[in-house]
Amino acid sequence: MASSVQILLVGGTADGQTVTVELDSNGRPPLTHHHLGSGGLADAQIYELESAREEAREWRYRWTGPAV
Repeated sequence: MASSVQILLVGGTADGQTVTVELDSNGRPPLTHHHLGSGGLADAQIYELESAREEAREWRYRWTGPAV
């Protein structure tokens, strides 16, 4: 059974929200998250994974810009 974790979104229109993602076989979340806006993919925002505290295996997704 896959494990999951909640990760904070930082910046962009979803700042402060969290998303639940599944961890891979190495215990790491996906490298990117595409946060859909009210217009679906047309309003999607891209967030990239970064370590918040490496020693504690804490992550966050940092906004990098719109998908289009």
